[in-house]
Amino acid sequence: MDDKYATLLETCKQVLADNQRGNYTVPAEGLYPHQWLWDSCFIAIGLAHYDIERAKKEILSLLRGQWANGMLPNMIFADGDQNKQDRNMWQSKRSAFAPDSFYTSGITQPPMLAEAIVSIGKKLPKEERRQWYQTVYPALIAYHEWLYIERDPHEEGLVLLIHPWECGLDNTPPWIHQLRQHHTPWWVGIVEKTHLDIVANIFRRDTARIPPGQRISNIEALLYYDVIRRLRRKRWDIDSILSRSHFAIQDLTFNCILLRAHDHVRTIARSIGHEVPELLNERARLGRHAITEKLWDAFSGQFYSRNFVTHKLIKEPSIATLMPLYAGVSNEAQTASLLGLIKSHDNFATAFPLPTVPVSYSWYSELKYWQGPTWINTNWLIANGLERQGLSEQSAAIYESSIKLVATSGCFEYFSAKTGEPAGAKNFSWSAALIIDMLNKS
Repeated sequence: MDDKYATLLETCKQVLADNQRGNYTVPAEGLYPHQWLWDSCFIAIGLAHYDIERAKKEILSLLRGQWANGMLPNMIFADGDQNKQDRNMWQSKRSAFAPDSFYTSGITQPPMLAEAIVSIGKKLPKEERRQWYQTVYPALIAYHEWLYIERDPHEEGLVLLIHPWECGLDNTPPWIHQLRQHHTPWWVGIVEKTHLDIVANIFRRDTARIPPGQRISNIEALLYYDVIRRLRRKRWDIDSILSRSHFAIQDLTFNCILLRAHDHVRTIARSIGHEVPELLNERARLGRHAITEKLWDAFSGQFYSRNFVTHKLIKEPSIATLMPLYAGVSNEAQTASLLGLIKSHDNFATAFPLPTVPVSYSWYSELKYWQGPTWINTNWLIANGLERQGLSEQSAAIYESSIKLVATSGCFEYFSAKTGEPAGAKNFSWSAALIIDMLNKS
């Protein structure tokens, strides 16, 4: 690590110390009071460099919320009366599979668990690594089996998602486009026409702490709530949900992360002398083919998510098009096309790459959540993939830009890709954790 970043390293460690809540770490003080699935996985990746026991506890804390059917929820709710509204909104205990001892959400989030488990394992001596893998392997396999059994009903190798929050990139253009097209209930339409959506601010924690224009709109927030309301009415049962739903997406980012996770599952299994279930191997094989052949649009030279019901590509450009680089599935020609997008000033070649929406695209908004800003976690995912494919110059450039951005602006949630202006929550945990990981690469 470069000595000039020693102060930055200590700053990042302090952010993670301040956000620790017992055995887990919140994403940020106040705005995010619960434990989130992929946040904790990114956090564990950073912690593994200097506090391996705490990194392990972070993951084990996630597993306490696992449902009996194998699902890992995107949130495990904090105790206390101040969080009662959040617990009541989800009502996850309507499902017979929900845990008895904890309140959780009823949906999942990108499956970064295997990446975090292996990151911890790499820091352990061989025998301790095997013990660690033995401890977490059953829960990991149960989660991956649930994803394919419940969310890949047509056995295509592509899992489907039922809520924008499951994709991690909450208000990314493909999801907002589909939400507007397939899920606008009558009452939300009336609220929008009468401009009564301002009432939603009463229930929103984010708009009370973040400047206007940086988060999802009130109408989008109401649409998100209505999806939750319908899912809980169906007791989080996927058969009931899909029986009358036109709103399900085979999300590109999620499926790329899942394919990379399968590589890690095989690594873990070999280490402890297990055979990966054939179901997982077969669906992963199908998934690799599906991404390169079915989610690729040769005309635009981009990858896209797909509507589960119609199988039509959702041709709304976003940073998801680069995620096959993380999965390591794109062929030579596809990789060349993606590298061209990264180098293009009309797309992702900004002063502080990588924007979450191409800058020349109509959806681009400089500081609006997942519609333009650069995020440290998406930078990390893409740079990680480039690095593994031997594209060290390209990966190093993204790592270095991200490090300089946080060194200058602080551990914020996201940043302007054009100016580096910080936005969102300050002292954001995964920004701090992944910068720690990046610093250990430099």
